[in-house]
Amino acid sequence: MSSYSPDRFQSTPLVTPAPSPSQFVVTVHQSPARRHQYAVTGRAVASRHRAGTNLTTVLSRPGHRPRTHPGERPVHALVLPAGPALYDAVRRALTGDGPAVLPLSPDLPRPALEAALATLRPTHVVAPDGVRRQPDGVPSGAALIIATSGSTGAPKGVELTAEALLASARASLARLGAGEGDRWLCCLPPSHISGAQVLVRSLLCGAEPIVHPRFSPAAVAASGADHVSLVPTQLRRMLDSGAGVAAFRTILLGGAAAPAGLLAEARAAGARIVTTYGMSETSGGCVYDGVPLDGVDVAIGGDGRVRIAGPVLLSGYRLRDEPHLDDGWFVTSDLGSVEDGRLTVLGRADDVINTGGRKVVAGAVAEVLSGHPAVRDVVVVGRSDPEWGEIVVAVVAGKTGAKVGLDDLRAFAKERLPAYAAPRAVELVPRIPLLPNGKPDMVALRNRNR
Repeated sequence: MSSYSPDRFQSTPLVTPAPSPSQFVVTVHQSPARRHQYAVTGRAVASRHRAGTNLTTVLSRPGHRPRTHPGERPVHALVLPAGPALYDAVRRALTGDGPAVLPLSPDLPRPALEAALATLRPTHVVAPDGVRRQPDGVPSGAALIIATSGSTGAPKGVELTAEALLASARASLARLGAGEGDRWLCCLPPSHISGAQVLVRSLLCGAEPIVHPRFSPAAVAASGADHVSLVPTQLRRMLDSGAGVAAFRTILLGGAAAPAGLLAEARAAGARIVTTYGMSETSGGCVYDGVPLDGVDVAIGGDGRVRIAGPVLLSGYRLRDEPHLDDGWFVTSDLGSVEDGRLTVLGRADDVINTGGRKVVAGAVAEVLSGHPAVRDVVVVGRSDPEWGEIVVAVVAGKTGAKVGLDDLRAFAKERLPAYAAPRAVELVPRIPLLPNGKPDMVALRNRNR
């Protein structure tokens, strides 16, 4: 394969060529209501597919090393739907034969997209209608850049090397017992690390990923994939719709804390769930069912925060000089404990609610309330109060036909938590508002009714 040349892509329209043995091809499922502006190659065929020359084969060739381009590697912002063009770019980024990639969702509102491009300064922007050079673009030594900002502030670019991404994917496959020919379903945005890692695992398995640009419980259940990554909201919707969750050998569940009630219900329906903990800075999930993946170390600092070390860590934040590691450890924003080698995440450090001088971990309260028989989804937030400083507020999406109120939830919580941790207000919503990555929109939740 020829090496990447930036000039070659200055004004060339983006065309998806016919697949060849050296190309990565994906099977794409999309609803008739939404058609993208480029041709999708590949189609659903047998349950086992070979994806041409897989990444393991390429990287294991004698003398082959991923090319590195410290300070000189172009950065392509890929404003593309999931499909062959995006995935081939990621494959080439991992082998070092192409530029670094910065996947950005094509569904981003224009102001958010412009803010991401202005902050992260890619050298080129790739869209369905072509490629344009950015005059103020800055190269990178990374393979993949993940834009992460939640719903606040300017986006931050997490830079990940091919070595970190591959170390994560190899450890994941080893833990799951997944191997060559196993197919993965991607129904999470590739602009987020959870979606991007589905591709990396697929490449190492040498099998086409199945791509669902829009989440449909029925289509997910009928996909024929061996493994899938979901967030709790997606799993909840599959259970509510009666979709068959037992069809997969593995469901990786991450992105947010999974309520115990949800896990119990899914497992009773035959789902083989593996809960994951991680973030963009750790190349995705690096702790499975509380146990770190091989090569990953977890510790709790004096401030109670979870610390992570190992080959999966980021190389830095794009165009930022701030330190990203503390003596080799990445310090998370989560509180946790480790007992007998198993990590328990208690909640985010910034989700501690100070109510009347007592500290309450919002995630711990939400975990308890999720066990109430009338609660489908719940998020707990702190809200300013003139008497208490902050009060505990439960934002609840109830189950269909069920009634839930403040007195009932307070009584339920008091049976399981200190009285001061019980919610002092309950707000009922049809659904918990979510960010594109499936996590609760905490800013929207905290600002409700203000």
